[in-house]
Amino acid sequence: MEAATQTTSAPGRRVDRDRLYVGGAWVEPAGRATLEVVNAATEEVMGSVPRGTPEDVDVAVGAAREAFDGWAATPAAERAAFCTAISAGLQDRQEELALLISSELGMPVGLSAMIQVGLPVMSFASQAQLVEQVAWEETVGNSLVVREPAGVVGAITPWNYPLHQIAAKVAPALTAGCTVVLKPSEVTPLNAFVLAEVIDAAGLPPGVFNLVTGTGPEVGEAIAAHPGVDMVSFTGSTRAGRRVSELAARTVKPVALELGGKSPNVILDDADLERAVVDGVSKCFLNSGQTCSALTRMLVPRAQLAAAEQIATAAAEAARVGEPLDPATRLGPLVSDVQRERVRGYIAKGVAEGARLVTGGAEPPEGLDRGYYVRPTVFSDVTPEMTIAQEEIFGPVLAILPYDDEDDAVRIANDSDYGLAGGVWSGDEERAKAVARRLRTGQVEINGGVFNPLAPFGGYKQSGHGRELGRFALEEYLQVKSLQL
Repeated sequence: MEAATQTTSAPGRRVDRDRLYVGGAWVEPAGRATLEVVNAATEEVMGSVPRGTPEDVDVAVGAAREAFDGWAATPAAERAAFCTAISAGLQDRQEELALLISSELGMPVGLSAMIQVGLPVMSFASQAQLVEQVAWEETVGNSLVVREPAGVVGAITPWNYPLHQIAAKVAPALTAGCTVVLKPSEVTPLNAFVLAEVIDAAGLPPGVFNLVTGTGPEVGEAIAAHPGVDMVSFTGSTRAGRRVSELAARTVKPVALELGGKSPNVILDDADLERAVVDGVSKCFLNSGQTCSALTRMLVPRAQLAAAEQIATAAAEAARVGEPLDPATRLGPLVSDVQRERVRGYIAKGVAEGARLVTGGAEPPEGLDRGYYVRPTVFSDVTPEMTIAQEEIFGPVLAILPYDDEDDAVRIANDSDYGLAGGVWSGDEERAKAVARRLRTGQVEINGGVFNPLAPFGGYKQSGHGRELGRFALEEYLQVKSLQL
């Protein structure tokens, strides 16, 4: 069935949504309050969504609970087939979604089409293959061990890769046999309504997927604390992750967390320095630095520090900042004024603590006074204890740290509360892999190895626990039962 207000991707047109998707229908929310969505490049209101309430969450959880038994009993291959249909529906609306997400978030539209929409299409499409990789039943001695869906899943997702993070949770949860109550970020929520329309068109049984928009303190906390929710999957800040865990603990429900990062990029002394630094700058600045796994700490041999600075400066200054709908743009704005001020504050702190600013700074890029833009920024002579080397900035800010030898590099790389991602560069791949094994982090790029959407994604330490993507994500949403025969 159709949503109450249709999405439009035309630039400058408002996208106002006045209903939630619950129980297979577009329903009026319990309250009348709304949340404005702001275009990151123009600073103008581009639409609005309902400001959901705990009452809305309660209705959605009830619908998910009612749908659970029937969905769990549906053959896994059939559940995966629904995901295939959803993938096709997203693909059909790829251009619309890319324009919408670029307006909400600020990522250049070409990258949005490839990453922000392309990865969700893959996440749903891969389920038909992944469902065959799960040992749904196996014999262990005199026991039949079976894997069953975890139950009703509360999915709480972030603003930086909005549809990708939704798909990374919803697709495996549905395939596992779970029903879902989704709360997308209130900063970039409009794309979730397109997904709901696609799901509705695919004919998913009522209540299997439910969408409730709202704020974290109202809707997110209501989901995490709800006794009818069997599991929570959360992606966001470490601070918010602690709060979700605290609320979920009251009903002893499992929580999967994908949180912050401060990822090291270790360039060893035998690496191709030019290639390594240029790639590292790109990995740091992707999505204007608003990436939890961004390689924001570049570790280089002390003897090569000056050369690395020169290469990084040239790469940063060559990155064209501009309107996200301009095909020539490589870096768009940050998502909001709040985020821009946060990043500016970290740049100021870097200068105050003695890091050397080699390019960029807190001032807006020339000619871009409107929009939440920040200049691509590189600091050098950063020491491990500095704030910009320890805290997640979430903006286009690179910290270059010198090290003395390989052991020193590993020590600095692991000197972090986080452990989400990392990189190692070496002329000897075996040496690079040996160093990568020493890093306390969930994934490591070797010589710029490309992102694999079927490999497990998740972190060590305060970057969270649990894994997303591929077969590993599917297993997160399954419980194990032993039948003693």
